[in-house]
Amino acid sequence: MKNMVYIQSGGPTSVINTSLYGAIKEAKKHTDEIDHIYGSLNGIEGMIDDKLIDIGQEDEEQIELLLQTPGSILGTTRRKLPKDVHDPIYLKIVDTMKKHEIKYVFVNGGNDSMDTCYKLSLLTKELNLDVRVVGVPKTIDNDLACTDHSLGFPSAAKFVVNTVNALSMDACCFKVGKVHVVEIMGRNAGWLTAASDLLPEQTRPHLIYIPENKFDLEKFLVDVKKVYETKGYAMVCISEGIEFPRSNKNARVDGFGHAQLGGAAAGLCEIIEERLDLPTRAVEFSLTQRACPMCISKVDREEAIKTGETAVKAALKGVTGQMVVFKRVSQTPYKIEYQLADLSLVANAESVIKPSMMVDDTRMSDELRDYIAPLIEGEVELKTKNGIVTMANWKKVLVK
Repeated sequence: MKNMVYIQSGGPTSVINTSLYGAIKEAKKHTDEIDHIYGSLNGIEGMIDDKLIDIGQEDEEQIELLLQTPGSILGTTRRKLPKDVHDPIYLKIVDTMKKHEIKYVFVNGGNDSMDTCYKLSLLTKELNLDVRVVGVPKTIDNDLACTDHSLGFPSAAKFVVNTVNALSMDACCFKVGKVHVVEIMGRNAGWLTAASDLLPEQTRPHLIYIPENKFDLEKFLVDVKKVYETKGYAMVCISEGIEFPRSNKNARVDGFGHAQLGGAAAGLCEIIEERLDLPTRAVEFSLTQRACPMCISKVDREEAIKTGETAVKAALKGVTGQMVVFKRVSQTPYKIEYQLADLSLVANAESVIKPSMMVDDTRMSDELRDYIAPLIEGEVELKTKNGIVTMANWKKVLVK
């Protein structure tokens, strides 16, 4: 018996299940090498607690719906494994692998998830287990190292661009306008916020602030006042990770040690009203930006399917301790190659916006616009019922 298990980890995206779809479709072509396709419930937790589901029991129609189902169909986690791979918890993971005769392990996630993937590859190698561990890139923050971009980012960027586009048209309607502060995801990397700069002059944000640049509150207030006096309103886009004096005493910390962000827009609006006496509105995109099937980029979907396929093919060839990455080989027309990078170079590393992609603290350069533009291209057809997008609803039959 030679079985595979697929693990989804970290924050979901609108195409995380599409990568799984690609892996399932490819695995089914190799029944001589893969007997069963399993899914680990709630990320690595399923491997620790021996809670795997048999994906082979799912209806084909429900597998097809993965293409338009956001969230993680298998469930996810932010649990960080101990640094020492000799910790007893790893024995539980190994026991699950042995019990279910797992030969192929796929971890679909971002920076911290690739740390989990890397540790599993080290563990199986040290124990001389015949197990291949391969990483599948995912993060809307687009901050994974060694790859041109990350799956999920294009669709989230498309959501940001189109939503800011609509908000800007709404904001400019009023005789007495407001300062709109739009908070977009991005802890240390401002890729999503920067994407709003792709908009035409009419609806482009007046001010853009990302974590890569030190945030100057006093300059911010001067800039906001100037825009408002000139335009009669202001559209400001900020990354959730920008730093300014505010209380974080009630912020929760996840399993990876990251403080839960949010509330930056509301905090800045309070300061604007107090210091400038201007009307404001805080808009926080929150989870919607990563879970909107209506904004799935065709490029993102196609690359997610191909990445799942590539991961399975690589594992079947004996690859382990690697993550699938993208290399952009052509800008016009846009084209990428699927390659592999060692997990030791990816785990816990970050990719941020480089200086050449910024004009100043509030404007991006053509280099960044050219980089993002092809990623958000293309529309996908969604199956709906009564005007509602149909989501996958799996049986999730546990493997005994």
